[in-house]
Order: sequence, then C-alpha cells, then structure tokens
Amino acid sequence: MYDFTVLVFPGAFASSVAATLDILDTAAILAQRRGLAVPRWRVCGPQPGLITLGQGMLLQVDALTTDVEDNSCWVIPGLGISDFDVLRQRLEEDVVLRALPALKAHVNQGKEIAASCSAVFLLHAAGLLTGRRVTTSWWLAPWLSSMAPDCIVDPNVMVLRDPPLTTAGAAFAQTDLMLHLLRRRLSPELADAVGKALLLDGRQLQSPFINPAIMAQGNTLVANLTAYIEARLPHPPSVPSLAAYVGMSERTLSRHLRKATGLSTRNLIQRVQLNRARVLLETSRYSVESIAVQVGYQDATALRRLMRRLLNASPKQLRQ
Repeated sequence: MYDFTVLVFPGAFASSVAATLDILDTAAILAQRRGLAVPRWRVCGPQPGLITLGQGMLLQVDALTTDVEDNSCWVIPGLGISDFDVLRQRLEEDVVLRALPALKAHVNQGKEIAASCSAVFLLHAAGLLTGRRVTTSWWLAPWLSSMAPDCIVDPNVMVLRDPPLTTAGAAFAQTDLMLHLLRRRLSPELADAVGKALLLDGRQLQSPFINPAIMAQGNTLVANLTAYIEARLPHPPSVPSLAAYVGMSERTLSRHLRKATGLSTRNLIQRVQLNRARVLLETSRYSVESIAVQVGYQDATALRRLMRRLLNASPKQLRQ
C-alpha cells in the first residue's frame, strides 16, 4: 500500500510537482540510511499516460484508481494558473470534472487529501470545503472566499490542517506541505532530515508576503478600502471612519473583511501601512524614523515591532 498518491493534473505547476517528487525521493533515501519507515508513493493523473505540465514538461502518470483499501494521502500540487477567469474555466474542463467524484469518494471513506495553491479550488469544486477552514495562495484567497462562502479561508498561514483535508499556500508552499505530511505520516525525524538535506526551512506563515493591493483583486470593497487608506497616509483613517466611508457598522465591515481577506479592519490598515513602509525601505534611503512618520507612526519602535510581528524581519533585513 502507498503512503501518498501524487495526483497531477495537466498544466500543473511544474516546480511544485518536481519538488513533491524530489522530496519523496530524498525521504526514501534518507529513511533507508537511518533505518526509518520508507515512504511509498504513486504518481497518478485523471487518465494514464504522458501529461503536459506547465512550461511544456512531460510526466508519465498512472490512472487514478479508487479503492476502499487505499489509505494513502492524495497530494495535489498547484494547477499552475494565475488568472482567476482561466482557473474557473479549468474547473469546468472534462478532465477535472471526471476526477471530482473520486476526490469526494476518497474523503467520504475517511481518507486524506492535501492540496496547495490553486489546487485547493478543486476541493471546493468537489464539494469538500463546506464548514472547513482552509488556506490557499494569499492572493487567491478573496476569490476562494467568494466562490466558497461556507468555508473559512485563512490566507495568513502556510499549511492548515482541518481533517481530512490539509491545505497550503502559494505554489512553493508545496515544500512546506510535504514536510508537514512527512512529519505527521512518517516521522518528525525523517521530515527534519529531509529539510536539512534540501535546505528547506519550515515556514509557518504567508503573512510576510501579503500585499493588500494585490489581495484586493476581485473584491471591490477591499480594493476601495485599500486605496482609501493609501491615499490618506501618513494620516491613516480610524476603524470608525472606514466603516462610515463604506456606510457599514464596524462589526459588519469587519465581518466582510475577514471573509474576503482573513484580516480585521485594524489589520488591513496595518497591512497598508506596512506595505508602504516596505516599499520605502527597499527603494529609498530614508531613515526608519522618517519612514515611520510617512506611514503614520510617530514612534519608529512601533513600526519595528509591527514588522517583526507580521513580517518576521527587521527594517535592516528588508533593506538588504
């Protein structure tokens, strides 16, 4: 029996697929050397044969078969799509539609599925996200929230487990997902060894990479609020004034923002301030004190603390 079934769809993000297979192969080699349980896996597609990944790379896959005795975790790398309209079209293609019943059946049998980035949308298409808490690439989160209003989308975390589903962030979060799965299904020792051998640093958060303006794509409310906050720096609006600007109560506004972005109203304001500060650090020679004033902080210490908390970095590290 297999520990993992790597389910690859045509057009999948090539590096995510390759990273998955390289991590598993490295894990098998290191497990043999250390006398640990060796992972077993298969590589499948909606149909057998050669499939074309992103950038024209080819991969031989077996047919995806469902079996009540299959206790493997199905792992789905990102679909290699960065445009929401293209993603919606992909979800309606026959090759995808034919695979959805198998995904649902696997979960209904109490088995696990793990997906990263745009592949999380496949789980929604299969009707598996209702009532669950998931993550995806942070810039896809607003679109997933709009498509799947009955689930909670948290764009801040890198890997999120809500059994029997495990989801991960942007395409290269596939490496974090695989280390998580190795740690949980095989052993922490093996996962640590693979991480060290491949120089993979287990990251916990996507939040250091979030750009509010990009996250606002596809959501008029978030886009308007982000532009409004940016236009008023260095005097950022208060939470009550933002609520008044859009004609909502503070609680209603917070609920809409959390659903669309995973952020509270205060968090959104801080994100906009932080993004402006980051741009100034990377593109100018202003002092940290001057930048703090330009984004609405009279005390540079407060800005440093915010950077450390949300970006896990100091101004000096961002400027390098």
